[in-house]
Amino acid sequence: MNNEKKVAGLYIRVSTEDQAREGFSLPEQEKRLRAMCEYKGYEIYKVYEDAGISAKTGNSRPGFEELLQDIRDKKCNTIVVLKLDRLTRSVFDWEKIIRFLEENDAYLDCANDDINTTNANGKMISRILTSVSQNEIERTSERTKFGMVGAIKEGHIPHKAPFGYKHENKKLIPDEATKDQVIRIFNLYYQGNSYQTISNLYNKEKVFGKTNWKDSTILKIIENPIYKGDFIHGKRTKNPTYYEDVVEPLISKELWEECQAQKKKNSRNYKRNEDYLFLQKLKCPHCNRILAGKATRKKNGSIYYYYYCHDCKINIKETDIEKEFDNFIEDIQEYDLVVNQTLLPMIKTKLNNPKEKLTKELKEQQQKQERIRKAYINGSFTIEEYDIEKDIVDKTIKDLEFKIRDCDICNELRFTPEDILIKRDLDYINQIVYPEEYEEHTYMWKDYTREEKSDLIMRYVDNVELTLCGKNKVKIGEVFFRESMCKPCNDLYDAGFLAKKDYAILGNIGMKLRFSEYLPIEKVSEIVFTLRQYYNVGYFEATYYYDNKVMFFNDYQNRNIVRIFPIEDYKKMDKIDKLQLGVIYIGNNEKCLIDNKEDLFNTIPERTNCITYELDEETKKKKLESIENAKKKKLESIENAKKMREEILKRNDKVSQGQR
Repeated sequence: MNNEKKVAGLYIRVSTEDQAREGFSLPEQEKRLRAMCEYKGYEIYKVYEDAGISAKTGNSRPGFEELLQDIRDKKCNTIVVLKLDRLTRSVFDWEKIIRFLEENDAYLDCANDDINTTNANGKMISRILTSVSQNEIERTSERTKFGMVGAIKEGHIPHKAPFGYKHENKKLIPDEATKDQVIRIFNLYYQGNSYQTISNLYNKEKVFGKTNWKDSTILKIIENPIYKGDFIHGKRTKNPTYYEDVVEPLISKELWEECQAQKKKNSRNYKRNEDYLFLQKLKCPHCNRILAGKATRKKNGSIYYYYYCHDCKINIKETDIEKEFDNFIEDIQEYDLVVNQTLLPMIKTKLNNPKEKLTKELKEQQQKQERIRKAYINGSFTIEEYDIEKDIVDKTIKDLEFKIRDCDICNELRFTPEDILIKRDLDYINQIVYPEEYEEHTYMWKDYTREEKSDLIMRYVDNVELTLCGKNKVKIGEVFFRESMCKPCNDLYDAGFLAKKDYAILGNIGMKLRFSEYLPIEKVSEIVFTLRQYYNVGYFEATYYYDNKVMFFNDYQNRNIVRIFPIEDYKKMDKIDKLQLGVIYIGNNEKCLIDNKEDLFNTIPERTNCITYELDEETKKKKLESIENAKKKKLESIENAKKMREEILKRNDKVSQGQR
């Protein structure tokens, strides 16, 4: 073969387009190979090239495949390359090329590598060189993979930022301008709304100026674990890698998991055409199946709602269930209206204080607004494109300004998370002393629309067990609340920020009372002192006996119990036979101590900076007397100051008249 005329196929390759512009570029490779062929007397048949393609196994290389075919067709018999790694860096692929050359009476000539594939030593050298190249690739890949793992764990996500996030200093961080809409999507979905319902709502509201929200977009958001702080790398490969807690989450892991479980439920038609209060929530007392809903319309326009089991022939009025459900409504409302929707968001804003982030985001959006304006002036945008982009940015700026105002308002608030409990104490007393006024100032269950009632139950109730007490007459056996309500409620209760209502036996009388967690005596005195700004509340202690599960205390007939709580840290006690309890109460005929009753319903009580005191009667009496004396002295000093000011003004008037 060595005596045959060498007809050369020149093969040139670069792995990236950037390489084509520097180093061994395609023109440079061709120039050197032509010079070598001229020196060795090779006839050049054709130049074959692959630009921007690596020699990795599995990659399609059209130029190289064409060269191999031309060798099969005897159009050329020699492969001429600059270096062996231009052909391959894989030992496996190189063995295939050696067999191909042998089968087709062809060989290889490298300008930079002294390669001779016609003898054993030449083949051995080629194998060594290929092994070195493969090792280099594997080490580079290893270093890249290791570096990527470290980068991902630091929050450097190598992908386009998903909706609700943005890249800052190569890290994925929450986007203050858009993250709230992501949170809203998860909450809406968890409440039983479908992808289509949510996308329709967003299109209707033109969220961020868009009217092309799709159900597939909502689905991608719901399924993406990035929103709970996790990331999947290589999701479309055979061996994806799961990373936990690599970015700041927008929602809790619990809510994300619950939304995945909710998929099965949401696949059913939850909403239908009517606002059923308990649809998909009621279980048949006979067969334990979920009851279906139906509505009957009368001629006068009234609608009557029923729930039925087709197999067991049970037909139950919704009004009957709603009456039975009354006992649970107050707790749900307290959590939803007072705690979840009002106090907790305010406290969260106050504690997290995202004003700095929001202000930075606002500045970025204002700069974007200016860039859009300049782009339109320069003719980069049509008037239609400009209007769309401008509307999106304008709305984002407006939302950010609103959030910043919220932060300012919250920062001015002086209350702390502990004040939630005191606020609820005051509301409870208001309800006892001024029931009519309380109802006027409170959004009660009777004031809810059917849609609001349905949404509330959908949000917080998982299912309701019913027991039959006659034909088509039921009682509520047990209500199972959703974890999204139970866990935060329990957490708040354990932290001492929320009270729970439960039945208890006081002596020989059973009643429903408010309970809260352990409070040290100094905290108790602080709460009592705070409430006494508004009402003359009282305090005494009681004993709870574990064996009998009974609380004993005297003279409760003329007392309304506001709250009961342990004043001993029972969690640190080894054995508990009995437990000392603190009891805050108010008498039956008490009235408020302030002139403006409106403040009772609107204010969040501020704890005073008073020195705490032991709540025994003697000390309490002395303390109150000293406080009253201090108030009198303060009022006297104010009155004296007023008199002095009036005298000064009179003297000034006399002087002025004398001058005239």
